Amino acid sequence: MPSGSCCSIKRPDASHFALNAPALHAKHPSAVSAPPACAVYLDMRRQLLYARSVGFRDFLGNAATVTHLRESVRSGRFPHSLILAGPRGAGKYTLALMLAQAVNCLEPIEADSLPDFCGHCANCTRIAAAANLEERVAEAVAAREDLRETDKRETRILVQTHPDVLIIPPDPPQLLIKLGQVRQAIHAAYYRPPIEARRAFTIFTSSAFMKEAANSLLKVLEEPPDRATLVLLTENPQELLPTIRSRAVIHRLGALPPEELELLLATRRPELKPKDRALATRLAEGAVGRALTFDLSAWLASRQDALIILRTALREPDYSQLFRATETYRAGADGQEKTIALLRALGSLMEDLLLIAAGTPALIRNLDLAAELAALAQGLTIDWIDSAARALVQVEQGMRRNLLRSLSIDAMAVSLGCASAG
Repeated sequence: MPSGSCCSIKRPDASHFALNAPALHAKHPSAVSAPPACAVYLDMRRQLLYARSVGFRDFLGNAATVTHLRESVRSGRFPHSLILAGPRGAGKYTLALMLAQAVNCLEPIEADSLPDFCGHCANCTRIAAAANLEERVAEAVAAREDLRETDKRETRILVQTHPDVLIIPPDPPQLLIKLGQVRQAIHAAYYRPPIEARRAFTIFTSSAFMKEAANSLLKVLEEPPDRATLVLLTENPQELLPTIRSRAVIHRLGALPPEELELLLATRRPELKPKDRALATRLAEGAVGRALTFDLSAWLASRQDALIILRTALREPDYSQLFRATETYRAGADGQEKTIALLRALGSLMEDLLLIAAGTPALIRNLDLAAELAALAQGLTIDWIDSAARALVQVEQGMRRNLLRSLSIDAMAVSLGCASAG
């Protein structure tokens, strides 16, 4: 098979994920690696979440946006390209899959006088098989690791559990949408008309595009095929090129009020203590999916390292403690995920410091650290918080250039301390 061609790995339920790669085909389920053991508990919670999603009535919040999209399904004028924007965990991916199901359901139903999907026909079940995206991507990455080194570099991750629904996640380890993935989307849009669906869907799960990939995507947006829809998911539409935004319909998903989210957690995650439930609600920032799957223990571990960085910068520095913490941030996909979690935790703490400095401490998210954050915020200026935020961005950009992560984090902590002293 020539380099860059598409192949797939079959799963027992006839769903599969695709790889834009040289020759690769596994005939047995055992050829697909299982997800890491540490992910099992989270996956069980996610499967519980997805198992409940059997119709639009189960999509929580953002009723006006969902109604508008369902009306476009009913009218038969579903857009060729749309952007679903909202915070992480707001349900963008879940809603995109629901829309693909609603448009292509073989036994469509109505609910609240609007189109809905049955959830049990062949199209609905195969599209729903992609709901646990992290597990599907983990399987694809594991399969890529089995390739020859020369083939790995040309392999791009795609997920496809239905022949007419293509899902494109950011490609690890850089976690960017790459040119090879966009080329596969273009090929599917123009040269593979839907064969088992009324309308083909291509869903990009991130707005982090490499420059050449984003430019290549414009071809589909400027000359959209008749029976295909391109869906872009993003936390911030401004991350997309203006030429992309101008050619797509933008729908925004807002956050669920904290009171409603905490009540939902009391029902769906009764194992959480009230104090932990309140903390998870604040940290989820109103995002239903994130709250229902939030790994509080992992967050607290990342936050502990983030606190060490802040204490090093704002108090009497203990560099030995800092170096012991940062030396665990190694290369590879696992190290990248750990670094991203650290940066998110550190960003959350800095936002809380900003809220305290602005005189609105009631809005902080890390409620259990209110006293310590108030002490750390004493004497801080807005300029320091701004420079700290810029330092975070620089570390994130350095990750994409494969800089040594532990050294980048150490340098950031030391620079913040110098800025504080100055």
